[in-house]
Amino acid sequence: MARDTGRIDPSNIEPPQAGLPRAGAPKRRGRLGLFLPFILLLVVAALWTAGWFYIRDRATREIDGWLAREAAAGRSWTCADRAITGYPFRLELRCASLKLARQDGSFTLGPITALVQVYQPRHGLLQAAGPFHVEQGGLTGDVTWKSLEGSFHGAADGFVRASLVVDAPKGSVKGAMLAPIDFDVKHLELHARPTPGRFDSDGAVDVSLRVAQAAVPMLDAFVGAAAPADLALDASVNRATTFRTGPVPQELEAWRRAGGSLDIALLSIAKGDRRLQAHGSLDLDESHRLAGQLDLRAAGLESLVGQVMGQRFGADRGALIGNLVGQLLGGGRRQPPQPDAAPGEAPLKALPPLRLAEGRLSLGPFPIPNVQLEPLY
Repeated sequence: MARDTGRIDPSNIEPPQAGLPRAGAPKRRGRLGLFLPFILLLVVAALWTAGWFYIRDRATREIDGWLAREAAAGRSWTCADRAITGYPFRLELRCASLKLARQDGSFTLGPITALVQVYQPRHGLLQAAGPFHVEQGGLTGDVTWKSLEGSFHGAADGFVRASLVVDAPKGSVKGAMLAPIDFDVKHLELHARPTPGRFDSDGAVDVSLRVAQAAVPMLDAFVGAAAPADLALDASVNRATTFRTGPVPQELEAWRRAGGSLDIALLSIAKGDRRLQAHGSLDLDESHRLAGQLDLRAAGLESLVGQVMGQRFGADRGALIGNLVGQLLGGGRRQPPQPDAAPGEAPLKALPPLRLAEGRLSLGPFPIPNVQLEPLY
C-alpha cells in the first residue's frame, strides 16, 4: 500500500489562465474612474465659459440697442473705452467716463463701474469716482466726493429697492444770474422703494433722504449761524413711473399732467439750535409753480426771525420782533417736552400752515411779503 507522503506532484497543477487575476491578488481600479471627476469638471467649466460669453454678448447687444433708442429720442450717451469684464462670476461694465448730451443740457461722470452677479442678474451695483459736471439751462454744477456707491434690486414687474450712498460730496452751483452756491456734506444717503399697495395703481415710490453735516456758506450768512445742517426727508412720489431720461421740463410736465404729487411724511431740518419739521403735500399748478400746504413745527424761530429782521430794521428791533413773533406763533404758552426733543433742546412749537398758491406764500392767513414763487420750468 502506497503511503501519502504529503508531497504535491507538480505535474498535477494546472497553469493559471491568461487574463485572470491570481487568487488573493488586489483588484486593479479602472483608469476611467480616476479621471472621471476631472473630466466632469472640465466639461462644467467649458459650459460655464460658453454661457458667460453668451451672456456677455447678449448684454452688449442690449446696451447697443438701448443706446440707439436713446439717440433716436435725442439723448446721446457716450461710454468712453467701454469694456465688459468680470469672468467667471460677474458682468462688469466699465467706462473711463460717461457723458449724456441732450437738447436742454449735458453731464459728464467718470470713471464708473456697473456690475451684476451672473447668478443674481437683478441685483446691480454701481461705483463712480467722479468728478461730476452738469449743465442745465443757465446753471452749471461741479461735484466731487470721496466715495459713491449705488445698488438696484430689480423684479419682474419693477424693482424692490434702489439706494445711493455718497461720502464727503462737495461742490458748487453757478448761474448767469446766480451767485455761486458752495456746499460741503459729510454723508448723504438716498433710498427708494415701491410704495406698498400703491405702486401698481398710482405709480407711487417711497423715497428717504438723509443729509448729515451739510455746510452751505450762503445759507449761513442768511440765517446767521455757521453750524452745519442735518436734513431728513421721508416722502412718497405719486406717478413716479412717468419719469424717464428726457429733458427736465418735458418730464416735469408729463408728471404734472399725470396728476403727480409729493406727499411729505416728514421733512426735518436742524441747524444748531434751530429746528424745523414739516409734513404735507406739494404739486405743480398750471403755471408750473409749486402749490400745496405744509404743516410746520419749529424751535429757535425767534433768533432766526430776529436775524432776518435785524438786517432790515437793526439788531435791537430785529431781536424784539423775533421774540414777539415767536410768542405769537407759539401761542404764548409754555409747551411740555416733546418726544422729538433731545435733552437740552427746545421743544418744537406748532406754527400756522404754510400755503403755496398762485405763486404766493402765506403763513396761516398772513401773506409773506416780497416772496414770489417762480415757475420751475
